[in-house]
Amino acid sequence: MPRIVTTSKDAIAEAASILQGGGLVGLPTETVYGLAANALDGKAVARIFEAKNRPQFNPLIVHVPDAKEAEKYVEMNESARAVAAEFWPGPLTLILPRKEGSGISELASAGLPTLAIRVPAHPAAQELLKTSGLPLAAPSANASGEPSATTPRHVADSLGDNIDLILAAGPCAVGLESTVLDLSGDMPAILRPGAITAEDLEPLLGPVSHDTGTHDKPKSPGLLLKHYAPSIPVRLKAVDVEEGEALLAFGSIKFMGVKGGGAAKDLPDNRIRNLSESGDLTEAASNLFSYIRELDNPDFAGIAVMDIPDTGLGLAINDRLKRAAAGR
Repeated sequence: MPRIVTTSKDAIAEAASILQGGGLVGLPTETVYGLAANALDGKAVARIFEAKNRPQFNPLIVHVPDAKEAEKYVEMNESARAVAAEFWPGPLTLILPRKEGSGISELASAGLPTLAIRVPAHPAAQELLKTSGLPLAAPSANASGEPSATTPRHVADSLGDNIDLILAAGPCAVGLESTVLDLSGDMPAILRPGAITAEDLEPLLGPVSHDTGTHDKPKSPGLLLKHYAPSIPVRLKAVDVEEGEALLAFGSIKFMGVKGGGAAKDLPDNRIRNLSESGDLTEAASNLFSYIRELDNPDFAGIAVMDIPDTGLGLAINDRLKRAAAGR
């Protein structure tokens, strides 16, 4: 079982060190306990999906200590600043355009141009954010499909040794996931209801719609995701590279050839990306979205994708790849 430590200055310092090293920490917030990782580290974010046995790469909520810090990662418009001034810190997540060059892992935002971000009110969460100096991706700290964790024991029972440390601060005050408010479109829309309601928001924003159904490309956790589809064809389980194709590789390409003659290893640098030369599925997951984007070039005939094992995180990677292939 993972270590559960009562929140203290020393415990916060230890948790910050774990996060800075790419580990996972059970994070108390006012809503539910979160499974926190460094949002700037794609491999650490991939560990979240692995630990939760999460079958799809849904977008994650990124936690920051204040609105000023949020502006490093998202484009805050007038409405966002007004809502943030009123409800942050607190149980409200905003969906906003992701800032160019933000550094946030593509995996945390599921390859989307928007980012889910919030400022938690819990003092332990605030202290950890400030001590670590990191934005933290933190979905609920429970295995996929189980109820959200609202006590340290829930976290330990659900995730076991998949988590490095749990900061214990008693039961959560709200006990319900944050309200998710999309401010990236023409009209404010609640994608996930929570403690902050449309009635609370409308004095600042005017009419607020509810859009809580499933979507091909949801911007919020808890909704069906259809992954970003590139503009060129995606060919799965490729055993060679056809003329004009780029290669999304996994593992060794020693025996991968190019139709008409030649070896895949001799492709120009801009036509090949290897998700993980060592065959590490966690590394592959962390690279998936950014590498597909880098190969999405209209000068290429398509993207040939090598076979990925359909186990562990490979299930999620293959799910995303199938959607990328079908989405076009």
